[in-house]
Amino acid sequence: MDTQGRGRADDVDPADQWVLNPNTGEYELRLGPSAPRSAVPGPRRSAPAPGRTGAPAGRTTTPVAPGRDVPPQRRRRGAPPEEPLPGRRGRRPVKQKSKAKRAVLWTGGTMAFVLVAGATTGYFYLKHLEGNVGTTDVGDAAASNFSKDEAFNILIIGTDKRTGEGNEGYGDTGSVGHADTNILLHVAKDRTNATALSIPRDLIVDIPDCQTKQEDGSETVVAGQAGVRFNRSLGEKGRDAGCTMRTVEAATGIKPDHFVMADFNAVKTLTTAVDGVEVCVEKAVDDEKSKLVLPAGKSKVEGEKALAFVRTRHAFGNEGDLDRIKVQQQFLGSLMRKMTSGDTLTSPTKLLKLAEAATNALTVDKAIGKVGTLKDIALELKKVPTKNISFMTIPVNDNPAETVKATVVVDKALAPPIFDAINNDVSFTEVKAQEKKEKAEVAARLKGTKSAASDVRVRILNGGAAGGSAQQQLAYLQTRAGVTKSENAGNAEAALARTTLEYAPDQADQARRLADIMGLSGSALKPGKSVTNSQGLPAMTLTLGKDFKGAGVKLNSATAAAPRNASTADKVQCAS
Repeated sequence: MDTQGRGRADDVDPADQWVLNPNTGEYELRLGPSAPRSAVPGPRRSAPAPGRTGAPAGRTTTPVAPGRDVPPQRRRRGAPPEEPLPGRRGRRPVKQKSKAKRAVLWTGGTMAFVLVAGATTGYFYLKHLEGNVGTTDVGDAAASNFSKDEAFNILIIGTDKRTGEGNEGYGDTGSVGHADTNILLHVAKDRTNATALSIPRDLIVDIPDCQTKQEDGSETVVAGQAGVRFNRSLGEKGRDAGCTMRTVEAATGIKPDHFVMADFNAVKTLTTAVDGVEVCVEKAVDDEKSKLVLPAGKSKVEGEKALAFVRTRHAFGNEGDLDRIKVQQQFLGSLMRKMTSGDTLTSPTKLLKLAEAATNALTVDKAIGKVGTLKDIALELKKVPTKNISFMTIPVNDNPAETVKATVVVDKALAPPIFDAINNDVSFTEVKAQEKKEKAEVAARLKGTKSAASDVRVRILNGGAAGGSAQQQLAYLQTRAGVTKSENAGNAEAALARTTLEYAPDQADQARRLADIMGLSGSALKPGKSVTNSQGLPAMTLTLGKDFKGAGVKLNSATAAAPRNASTADKVQCAS
């Protein structure tokens, strides 16, 4: 027991000390007769207003704000319970804050602080990552912003510039870097597919004039060059990535929207960040020049070994740049699979390492220099299934101007359809699926009965073959193949790349016989309508195209719309 006659705090409910004043309609504190006086003198009490009930004489009260907790009043031990004072009407509940609630409030406040601090830390970390990324102002060579709702083209440039420890054995000493590895990445508007088109560094191109910004902020125009290697579009004479972008557009007709550039060190740091990338080789490799040593079959490479894998030329194929490009495409496909795997995406440690490695390795155009924009690009690319990311190389031929073949030129027959497909946002994976469907359809055209050669009625047109070809083929058909009901109809209105045979549905058996005689594929057979020959009878139309090889020589006119060297990112392939 405390001194001054104080008992336990729970002897009296604190709410019992409050009663309703009928004159004011408010609760007021009324101390009972047995309650002890405060040891601290109260303020002087003024006389109550007329008609207002005041506190009992000799007592003082201190106004209490409504809703404020009032300390419980204590009574002497053994004193009889106090009777309620007149005018009392029930109890006014007083809520006490429990320890549990105070703990929740404290914890909530602490968590709020932690979240704010974490958000601040995240902000500063993003700024740190942003500071890692180098940017180059390439002016109107690049788009002014990145759109998540449109198709986009990003030029990926791998330079031979030396940075990082252990790279002394690569690249030209003191070089600012040349366009050593180049991939034009097209991502479709609907994000269902993407195309990674490799551009050989030894491709002969015309580099246009390009405006570049100097370190002091001034601008200068670097004069272009005709008939030089593509890799000289960067670094030489002060050319920046914008010059490389302009060169791509001049050579392909495809305008890159943005560029991402990395040097040798990027391969080492990125592969280390994801704990290595799986590669496969058909034969064991022991290359003295690149120091690459791998057993046959699958291996995991990272760091220095990964760089050696993508740099080596002497371990694969004909030891040329085109074979090295195939190896790099296989490597990139494997890297993409590793970076988007659950093992990487669910590991905070790997993600942080990858973020640091990627941002430190990259130089980009100013429009995508923010980490948030790079993240948006990565998320848009992540929407594309790896099975629908097609890798291919610009179709090329050996440079005819060289005796010793060292450079290549664009194949003017095979490359334009690829450039057009990319410009028109056409999926090569869909092309392959359509080709597979068409292949089945055209194969069916060759199946079925064949009429006798003597029943085949056909008119022959020259649609691009060498002069006199129609007459020569007519002679062969009539004298050697038994197709006596044939005639020369002269030249076609337009030249064709491929020989075709158009026929009506009721002439399908005749078409199959002539296809068998000439070696025509199903794709050369064109269901359509018949024409009237010189005798007024229905006949088929054979148009000899530029692929016609001579009278009596069978044709094989099947060509694929997608390049034969195309591959996709979901497939594991072994370099050879």
